Amino acid sequence: MAPGSRLRGLLIGAVVAGGLFVLAVAAAIALISNQSGTVADPPGPSTSERPATSERPRTPDASRRPGGVPDGVKVVGEKRSGGRRMDLTLRSAALDDVTRVRLLLPKGWSRDAGRTWPTLWLLHGGLDDYTGWSKSDVERFTENDQVIVVMPDGGKCGSYSDWYNGGGGGSPRWATYHLKELLPLLESRYAAGKERAIAGYSMGGQGAMLYAADGGFKAAASFSGAVHILMPGVELAVMLGTTAGCFGTDWKRIWGDPRENREVWERHDPYHLAGRLRGVRLYLASGDGGKGDGELFGDITEELAHKATLAFAGRLQSLDIPFQPHFYSGRHNMTYWNRELRRALPMLLEAVGAR
Repeated sequence: MAPGSRLRGLLIGAVVAGGLFVLAVAAAIALISNQSGTVADPPGPSTSERPATSERPRTPDASRRPGGVPDGVKVVGEKRSGGRRMDLTLRSAALDDVTRVRLLLPKGWSRDAGRTWPTLWLLHGGLDDYTGWSKSDVERFTENDQVIVVMPDGGKCGSYSDWYNGGGGGSPRWATYHLKELLPLLESRYAAGKERAIAGYSMGGQGAMLYAADGGFKAAASFSGAVHILMPGVELAVMLGTTAGCFGTDWKRIWGDPRENREVWERHDPYHLAGRLRGVRLYLASGDGGKGDGELFGDITEELAHKATLAFAGRLQSLDIPFQPHFYSGRHNMTYWNRELRRALPMLLEAVGAR
């Protein structure tokens, strides 16, 4: 057995026994592994950037879709609270489960208004849920904008992907739910238009770039995103984070093994899909994990996200795809993502005509 495989096996076993604390230790070891180069991407362009058929569901063209609620999803609950907030409870065939989504509706919104509104999708990070962005100031930031803010649940370790499940597929199919069920539901029943932007933090940053690469979004932003999941250190953190943080979930269920099923991983790695982002307005941000705002210790998770974002930015540059960067000294938490949302909003909303 190769040293990297032995290390991975030992760390996964340790995480199962020791929980999240060991994850931080594992991430530190992953950084050392990154510097020593035990795992490396092969040279040359990824096959995932070629025009071959992708197994990922693509964003539907609403102009070609007949009216009515799409098959596979049913609204089983609708609750309006406050001036703009509406929480939906949905039963999804793609998930084979009940799930929720939070909407922030613009002033003057009505499902029967005879018009549509552009949408801003905000995706949460790992171990979080559809309420994650409500911990930010998004309601205040968008209170005067004519946009529907969409905050769906993406699973605590859903990775905005249809899970591989050993090659058998099946639930959960998060990408299918978001792009083939929820998106057309919002357009057919909640007056959402075809002008869409998307942003997310951590796991949600990965999701934002994946969905933008699938088409249908005019702008996308990643805040501390997992935008190069095959990068040494990031790859290991994803696997261990799934096992430790998602109640012992087998990490191979999501994309399989990163070596035996590398093509599956590439199809879900924004770094390897960068060529499909041409024409999308992009914003990339991450902190260096260093001490900031009086904090005593650095943040290994943010350092890994920073390394992944720098690599992704370099890939975009090599393809001559423009993007707006913001790299700073900071950590992996909502304090910084709230700031980045405020910085990115003008671009995101201008792209969809909401500002």
